[in-house]
Amino acid sequence: MTTTAIIVQARMQSTRLPGKVLKKLGGVTVLEHALSRCLRITEADKVCCAVPDGSVNDPVVAEAERLGVKIVRGSEDDVLDRYYQAAKACEADVIVRVTSDCPVIDPNVCGQIIKLRDHTNADYACNNLPPSWPHGLDCEVITFEWLERSAREAQKKFEREHVTQYVRNHPEAHIENLVGPGGDSIHHRWTLDTPADYQFFEALWRRLPSGTASWDYQNILNIVEQEPDIGRINQGQDRSEGLKKSIRES
Repeated sequence: MTTTAIIVQARMQSTRLPGKVLKKLGGVTVLEHALSRCLRITEADKVCCAVPDGSVNDPVVAEAERLGVKIVRGSEDDVLDRYYQAAKACEADVIVRVTSDCPVIDPNVCGQIIKLRDHTNADYACNNLPPSWPHGLDCEVITFEWLERSAREAQKKFEREHVTQYVRNHPEAHIENLVGPGGDSIHHRWTLDTPADYQFFEALWRRLPSGTASWDYQNILNIVEQEPDIGRINQGQDRSEGLKKSIRES
């Protein structure tokens, strides 16, 4: 039987918005929003939070423990190895990568990507190659074999920091992509990396329906399209800036 584990990376040290995963939205931490949604992805068997070593990250561990998910700790900078160690600890055959700075991750979209990888027997599946969904709904699914191979063979800094770059660029990998709504929706930014992003989410949360009704990305899309001033709060940021910076430093 195949074991599918969702591994959510989370840490305190963020250059542009320190402690962002423990900031509150609607009285709940960003990390809780992300993990709660991951716990509702029925296509997965386990949810794990991969947290860097070091006492500075202990508050993240405490929050994840409160929410009842497995904790695995590892390297701060070698995120690929942290994922690999977490996957081994979870005895996972398939790994779902979600980042904790995406508090509106959609469980249904993630489930579709898991099923896409399963039905096609792909080595890797995602929904951003190329981007066709709002930034913040990103989800990646990789087999343990390819995660292990990446951890063993990837040499460049950006490959170690961004986890899946090795498989995404490997000619031998069977890759599948879940196509999204496209159009103007790809310009929406629903991820938390800067103060402007946090301002956007605060404005958004005042308009979201309560409970799990807010988890359907279409509800968020309707709000930002009907009230474009909300989307303008954090527009103009490059969705690939973190990766580009890592590549420049590699």
